Formats: sequence, C-alpha cells, structure tokens
Amino acid sequence: MSSGKKPAPAAAQQRLLGDIRQLIEQSRRQLARTVNSALTMLYWHIGQRIRREVLQGDRAAYGEQIVPALAGQLQAEYGRGFSVKNLRHMLRFAEVFPTEEIVSAVRRQLSWTHIKTLIYIEDPLKRDFYLQMCQQERWSTRTLQERLDSMLFERTALSQQPDQLLNRELAALRDNGDLSPALVLKDPYVLDFLGLRDRYLEKDLEDAILRELELFLLELGAGFTFVARQKRIQIDNDDFYIDLLFYNRRLKRLVAIDLKLGDFKAADKGQMELYLRWLARHEREQGEEPPLGIILCSGKRKSR
Repeated sequence: MSSGKKPAPAAAQQRLLGDIRQLIEQSRRQLARTVNSALTMLYWHIGQRIRREVLQGDRAAYGEQIVPALAGQLQAEYGRGFSVKNLRHMLRFAEVFPTEEIVSAVRRQLSWTHIKTLIYIEDPLKRDFYLQMCQQERWSTRTLQERLDSMLFERTALSQQPDQLLNRELAALRDNGDLSPALVLKDPYVLDFLGLRDRYLEKDLEDAILRELELFLLELGAGFTFVARQKRIQIDNDDFYIDLLFYNRRLKRLVAIDLKLGDFKAADKGQMELYLRWLARHEREQGEEPPLGIILCSGKRKSR
C-alpha cells in the first residue's frame, strides 16, 4: 500500500546536499579559527609562566634546566606539542609580545605558524611591519616567508626613513588600515622571474612583464590592478606613451610605470613628472589621490 509520499526530485536532493556541505565547511572553518585562537592564547600564557619562573630564578642555567624538565613531563601527558623546541617558541612568544592585549588582537587573524615566524625577527620595527602586512593583506604563512626571503621590508621606501616616521606609518596602518606609498613602493624591484637574458630591448621587458603579469603584480605589492599598456597621452600636440598604467585600490590612485634600460637619468624623472601632471588633470577620478610614478631601470644607479 502506498503512503502517498513522492521521492524528492534529484535536483532538490542535490541542493539540499550542497546546503548541508556548505554548513559543515563553514562550521569547520569557524572551529579551526576558534581552536587556533585558543591555542595561541594558551601558548602565550605558558610562555609567560615559564618566563616568570626563569626570571625569578635569575640564572640562565636555571632556564636551561627547567624547560627540558617541563617538556619531558608535559609531553608524557599531552603529546608532542609540548616538546622542548615548542616550549622555547612559547617563551620567545611571551618575550616578544609582553601584554595580553597585543596577543588578543594577533590571535584572531594569525596562525601559530605565522607567529613562530614573526617572533624570531629581531628588529621590532621590521617585525611590526610584517605583522601589520600579514593582518591587513591576509598573507598565508607561505606568502609571509616569501616576503621575508625577498627582503620586502628592506626594499620598501619607508625602511630608509627615520624610525620615528616608520613608527607613525605603522601606527596608521595598525589603527586605520592606511597603507602609504612608502610602505608599498620598493627599491629595487626583483624581476628575475621574467627570465630575460643579458641583452634585450625595452619592448622585450614590457612583453615579459605582461606575460608574467600575475607574478609582476605580486612583486609590485598590495592592491595593484592592471589598467593599460602604452597609454597614449597628448601634450602640446605631441604624443607620448606611458609604458604601463596600474591602479592601486589600497592607495586609491593611478600608478604609472616607465621602463628604462641602463641607469637612471635626471631626464627620466622630468618625463615621469610630465606624465603624472597629465594623469592628474585628465584621468584622476573624484576622491582619488594624486597619481604616482615608478621608473623601472635595469641599471643599478638609483634616483635621489
């Protein structure tokens, strides 16, 4: 005898299955974030407690004894996560980030793997730069390591400025998310991935950049989008061409790139200033900041 119920159509079953999968995946992501946040805070508290004990002992040898002893007992009860090496990570974590307020802000966005990389950067300003960039740009741990390996901080314009100015810029980034040109622009840009030989033309360089546009955008930095190649502009009835034109969403401004072979020349700067005045007058949209210019030279001489 039939119950009168009809089986749900296949499409409806697939929709139901898809919705449930989405709920499960969303819950897993939230759980992973919660677990990471809780573990990060736990590790900091353990590091703080060990640090207090070592400081009270006031002897380096005491610290060398207490950490292995603790690790042996904790590993027996709680597993490999409490090895001597990891306890030393926790101790370093507490030394580098001395207040719970700082840790509370960090743990919501960064994984323990991020933190283990950051805490071994000796220069506090350099460490803060990478910390803020990780948070603002949501870098993966792999991206963070790649940026460290490429010496991103050392190549930013701001790293050449006084510490007081760098502190102000990092505070603005931390408090308001304001990313300044000095935190974005680099010198030098590393374009080895273009695979160019020793002898090439400016057009070869331009072609290679467009061919490897994704990698080039990564090297440029945060928020860049491609706008135009050989952008034609007319000044006093003469035609000029901007090699590459980009827009940076974080900086809210156009960025013109001029490609030059050989060393930087004073005339290159004058030509770029001409381009920027034209862009500011004819291409700048309401609410945008003034355009920026980057002169990429294959030589080693820098502009001043």
